Amino acid sequence: MSEAESAVKSYTLRLELVDEPGELLRSLRPIAEKGGNLLSIFHERGNVTPRGYIPVVVDIEATPDRFEKIVEALSQTKVNVIQAGTERYSKELTILLSGHLIDTDFSNTLSRIQETRSATVTDISISAPQGSTETSSARVRMATQAGSKEEVLAAVRAVADEKDLHLIEPLAVGG
Repeated sequence: MSEAESAVKSYTLRLELVDEPGELLRSLRPIAEKGGNLLSIFHERGNVTPRGYIPVVVDIEATPDRFEKIVEALSQTKVNVIQAGTERYSKELTILLSGHLIDTDFSNTLSRIQETRSATVTDISISAPQGSTETSSARVRMATQAGSKEEVLAAVRAVADEKDLHLIEPLAVGG
């Protein structure tokens, strides 16, 4: 193993947790088991993400190899990783959806986008000026893995087609 591969580096993990007892501990266990050293934890229990989860920021130290194993272990234990270091979700993608978003279960739409595991929804803004039964629109901002833009857009297109939603893509691509 080269010196660069074994050098300990600092990483930031941004997580979304369900507001239930034990969830923070469940998210920290894979970090300890895979050899990560905790530097700090910022748990914003009084705040929620647009999807209703508790945001948690964890700073750790690990070798690059251990860090990849930590991220993989978190994903395997169904911990929602929003950002891992700077490489994993390094591109930003913004889309607009319009149609009967509420009637077609907008929460399900967002979940299906994230099933690709190449993107995570980081911010949403929804407008339903005539109420939940009329046409509404949403801006969806996602963090995506480098090189996965087409995979993510294909998943969004499939969901939009199935639910008869109009899609405007992409407004801005980071990097």
